[in-house]
Amino acid sequence: MCRNAGRSPPSARRPFRIRKQFLTDIEGQALAGIVGGLKRALLIFHAPRDATVSIDNAGLIFQAAKHPKSFVSLDDADHLLSRHADASYVARVLAAWATRYVDGLAEPAVEPVAESLAEGVVAVEETRASKFAQRVQVGAHAFAADEPVAAGGTDTGPGPYDFLLAGLGACTSMTLRMYAEHKGWPLERVRVELKHAKVHASDCAECETREGKIDRIDRVITVAGPLDDDQRKRLLEIADKCPVHRTLHSEVLVVSRLME
Repeated sequence: MCRNAGRSPPSARRPFRIRKQFLTDIEGQALAGIVGGLKRALLIFHAPRDATVSIDNAGLIFQAAKHPKSFVSLDDADHLLSRHADASYVARVLAAWATRYVDGLAEPAVEPVAESLAEGVVAVEETRASKFAQRVQVGAHAFAADEPVAAGGTDTGPGPYDFLLAGLGACTSMTLRMYAEHKGWPLERVRVELKHAKVHASDCAECETREGKIDRIDRVITVAGPLDDDQRKRLLEIADKCPVHRTLHSEVLVVSRLME
């Protein structure tokens, strides 16, 4: 979070003892010159409802900073990011943003799309950069795929099951968005968290398979907005009707052949 360097704001109304010399030192600092002379990439987070540091202070810091610089609004977060969801969001954004500027953190480049594919076709090809490294092409988009280090890969991209979960999560979120807009419901934002695991069939009371292991996907859906209980319940039901969810629960025929 952006900090006000011009005064000593109350930090969640917790008492702090500071010396007069500290305040005198702050008053003698030229903030604009210091920020402008950092010669470093700067990312500023600020919440419009922050009662500790105003948007004016964040704006002054952003204006004084030299490029590269970025500004991220945190909606209704508080100054100390006391809610876990807000803190997690800041951590994810910061980690992704920093990869461009911190040596050794940059994600491996994925070659730009060099071929055109028919609509609806997904192409996956080895890069040979490591044992499992793959290049995934979907239309005009290219992605890296890999396995984690623990599985013998180099973790340069999501794994196969990660892509599966991403597809289900994206489909779920999009389906809820379309349904809510069709109904005119005040759905502000959707977040879907998914996890895949192999579990013993005997632990699943509602499953037809009784022996061995089965695939289990845990899906946690967060719907934000002034929705009533009936609307929230209906959105949970609609989540099970997204096309990818239906595909995973239906009979799927995969036809494989070698290219001549």
